[in-house]
Amino acid sequence: MFLRPEIVRRAIDQLAHVHPFFGITFLVCKEGKLPVGSTHPFPINNAEEAFLRKYYRPNLGSKFFFQPFRTSQTGRWLSERYPSTGSQKTRTAGLLSNAFIHKRATNLWGWKLDYVRVLQEKLEQDKTGRVPAFWLAAWLFRNRDLRPRTKASDLVLTLLKEFFITDEEREGLLQTTIPDLPDPLLSEDIFQENFVLRDFEPPPDAFPEEGGTLRELRLRNVGPVFEADFLPAERISIITGDNGLGKTFLLECCWWSLTGQWAERQALPHDPKRRTSIEFVIASKDDFPARKTIEFDSKTFRWPATKERPTIPGLVVYARVDGSFAVWDPARHYEDIPGDSAPGLLLFSRDEVLNGLGNKIEGLIRDWVRWQNLKDQSLFGMFCKVLNRLSPPDMAPLQPGESLRMAGDSRDIPTLLHDYGTVPFINESAGVRRIVTVAYLLVWAWNEHRVHATLSGKAPQDHIVLMIDEIEAHLHPKWQRVILPALLDVTSLLNKEMTAQVIVATHSPMILASMENAFSEVSDKLFHLYLEEPSLNTVRDVKLDEIRYFKHGTIDAWLTSEVFELKQPRSREGESALEQAERLLAESSSNSREIAKVNQALKDVLPADDPFWPRWLHFAEMKDIKL
Repeated sequence: MFLRPEIVRRAIDQLAHVHPFFGITFLVCKEGKLPVGSTHPFPINNAEEAFLRKYYRPNLGSKFFFQPFRTSQTGRWLSERYPSTGSQKTRTAGLLSNAFIHKRATNLWGWKLDYVRVLQEKLEQDKTGRVPAFWLAAWLFRNRDLRPRTKASDLVLTLLKEFFITDEEREGLLQTTIPDLPDPLLSEDIFQENFVLRDFEPPPDAFPEEGGTLRELRLRNVGPVFEADFLPAERISIITGDNGLGKTFLLECCWWSLTGQWAERQALPHDPKRRTSIEFVIASKDDFPARKTIEFDSKTFRWPATKERPTIPGLVVYARVDGSFAVWDPARHYEDIPGDSAPGLLLFSRDEVLNGLGNKIEGLIRDWVRWQNLKDQSLFGMFCKVLNRLSPPDMAPLQPGESLRMAGDSRDIPTLLHDYGTVPFINESAGVRRIVTVAYLLVWAWNEHRVHATLSGKAPQDHIVLMIDEIEAHLHPKWQRVILPALLDVTSLLNKEMTAQVIVATHSPMILASMENAFSEVSDKLFHLYLEEPSLNTVRDVKLDEIRYFKHGTIDAWLTSEVFELKQPRSREGESALEQAERLLAESSSNSREIAKVNQALKDVLPADDPFWPRWLHFAEMKDIKL
């Protein structure tokens, strides 16, 4: 049995006010049985280094030590030189040095007779109170396999025993009362350092984790919002809301958090006089989340570059609503390309996606024909499978035909086969062009990633983040009902082991309805942007809430849900007429002139078979009014 990670994480908070001396040097000297009133040979630097290796080096592949105590300019992470630098200075200079008997340039050390009083004075000077014994024990013994019935008091007794703490030291330096603790204290799970340290900066020598996905995005005074917390789902996050409230803005901030670069224009402060920040958490495959907070620099009017990113995201593909695309390829991240400060970042306009951009991308027109004519048909076969899965219902599957030449163009132009004939891709409808382009970029980005991963001697990523703005753009309602579930299947066509985090923004009730049989409360989330209710003398803020996904069945029911907020699934005139009629139905008294006026309004907007007519005609009959 091991201490629960929540207990150890709390220990870090409870020890944050304590001087490091009491959790390191003091215990090292006690463990080494330093004499009182005399000295003996004691290689204290070596002893401290061994102690730090045993208790303060998390199993994260770093040479640095993590200390949970009061921090200085060195921060939480201590270098291997700490015993002979920072700690040695504490032992030989200042108030704490008065607790020791020590001759300079020797390994002779001992406690002075009044050392406990000196250490008490240090605690009083720091105004920290006595050292919390339980929390110190919780940190030191966090990796220890404990007996199932171990109690909090047992940990304190173990601390006192293993470090030979005297009664005078216990009474003068330690707080041994047991704090209020959650039950149970122990867990059967083996203790994991990464959970406890996820909110702290990684050690300076940490090699960035790869394959990360976005876990948290917290905006403060950015763009249209004063405060918004976006915690994307593991699989699908759907963002809804009225025009102008920030759906695209939220996707842009997600992209920036993952890649460190804006796809186009940077987000700006909501109120220039307030502190502005973006905080994000990117979690790697081994579930070691890395938190980063970036504050807007009002002097340079820019977001500072996110240097030494603790986690590198997996492959990211962002389909923007204007037809442009952004791609982040972690396999290119470390390439040294002259003049390219962000080699992993690829931004393509709609025209560049189709026609190419230098040595970055050949473009859909050329690549499609080239893939189709390659002897190895694996890439073209993958492209065809993706097209087939994304095809609209009630139409023949999107199937490539033979390329052809067109007047005024020196290239071979790819085509699609339809029931009504062969159509050059450049003449296709806007909806077909967008979905085919999404299919192409996914296949292209995955293939390029595989190539560059091979060149760098690394295994390809098995995770992709796919972001699509206004996923329903240009699509017929029939197509809208299937496109999002289809996208979930597409990534497995690229790689059977591939998992995807999908973040989409939409205005369409068809998109929400399409997920009724696929939405999972475990792995998916629905978010809603809205204007808060107005109040006197205040500006209405934009809010972002996670809302529960309910099956509404019909599209009408989705339109009148809290997601789309329509009062009636009708025209505005029809909604107004029905509201007037409902008001009369609820009133105990109404005159024939009002009823006749509303009746005419209903006749103007409602069809003859509308289900509201029987109720309305019965009402008029009860009022003895002929309509």
